[in-house]
Amino acid sequence: MKIAFYTLGCKVNQYETQILRQLFSANGFTIVDVEQPADIFVINSCTVTSSGDKKTRQIMHRFKRKNPDAVIALTGCFPQAFPDAAKLLPEADVITGAYNRRGLLEAVFKACQTGERIIDITPHQRGESFEQMSAGGFLERTRAYVKIEDGCERYCAYCIIPKARGPVRSKPLDSLVTELEELSRAGYREVVLVGINLPSYGKDLGLRLIDAVEAAAGVEGIERIRLGSLEPELLSDEDIERMSRISKLCPQFHLALQSGSNATLKRMNRHYDCAEYARIADSLRRHFDNASVTTDLMVGFPGETEEDFLESAAFVKKMELAKVHVFAYSVREGTRAAVMPDQVSQKVKEERSRRMIQTCKQTRLAFLQTQVGKTCRVLFEQSPEDGTYQGYSENYTPVHVKSAEPLHGQILSVRITAVAEDGDSCDGELIEK
Repeated sequence: MKIAFYTLGCKVNQYETQILRQLFSANGFTIVDVEQPADIFVINSCTVTSSGDKKTRQIMHRFKRKNPDAVIALTGCFPQAFPDAAKLLPEADVITGAYNRRGLLEAVFKACQTGERIIDITPHQRGESFEQMSAGGFLERTRAYVKIEDGCERYCAYCIIPKARGPVRSKPLDSLVTELEELSRAGYREVVLVGINLPSYGKDLGLRLIDAVEAAAGVEGIERIRLGSLEPELLSDEDIERMSRISKLCPQFHLALQSGSNATLKRMNRHYDCAEYARIADSLRRHFDNASVTTDLMVGFPGETEEDFLESAAFVKKMELAKVHVFAYSVREGTRAAVMPDQVSQKVKEERSRRMIQTCKQTRLAFLQTQVGKTCRVLFEQSPEDGTYQGYSENYTPVHVKSAEPLHGQILSVRITAVAEDGDSCDGELIEK
């Protein structure tokens, strides 16, 4: 039987879809592209925003319309967080959640054999263990994502993820090393350690994130290690100092900010203020040469005044961030923020988004200009059509290099010569064959 997968959401979801692809392939299914006819379509959903739920419904409807006899399987965060809403979706023949990924295989088999509608959502519970899974390869042949942590217990006012993902649980170090060894043998040079709340890694095992980084650095053949999104206040000075000794760790840190206004951060139930954020970012820059700090930034959170917005924009500019993902607050049913007073109008949110994006384009350009003239090591990823290869430096600066020789999958020394015309990347020249 032919099966296709569609993934919404974060890198953790992408990793888990790869696990599902491997699982179904090992059990006799043929993996096909989602645009091709298939017997089964699996939608791995995201529920961070209500727009994510809407997109899930649209994708399911499109697949069912084009393949009316196919089995449509809905899995992931949306049915886990909102099981009652998921059950009402008529296109879903199989519904499972964000836990017990292996259970999806059995559910699909049963639905195909009996024609029954299968709903099997395993509820989260305190003390549950990390679901063992190991990826053997990815569609992208140069970089592999490795999930080492699941769950979140931070309970930000706008976020449904603790409900969707449950308590913190962590991949044991021996399992991590084994998986990385397999990826190294498969030819991967760079790995990205990801999790739902990555700095909470080890809370259930008596370990810390730095322990996982050090274990990963000991795997032969893995040359570069990156970290996924980080909650800033969970990075201690001791952790940062230990990380700085790991030569394989790339100096790129995505510190989730959300707002540069202390009043807004407090309403969000974030666990730091701007001064602490700045201190942690400065510590990373002191300990790592040519480090980049990137972030996510929300505008239009309930109660955000124009003064709060201007304070946030000023803080972002002051922090000289390498890149900022700006997004408008979206009401998420089931969260405290959804029922907060002083909701900001859609018109104001859109207007503030435009203004903040312009501010962040300026900080992006300023950062890229600091890279001109530097020599860096670039992992080339995209094969060109016009003789121009693209890759990423240690601090995740995208770099374009013209070459008649094949560069894909290689890590080579490059001198950055200019900011590219797009204002979002750099041009460079090889100084190493």
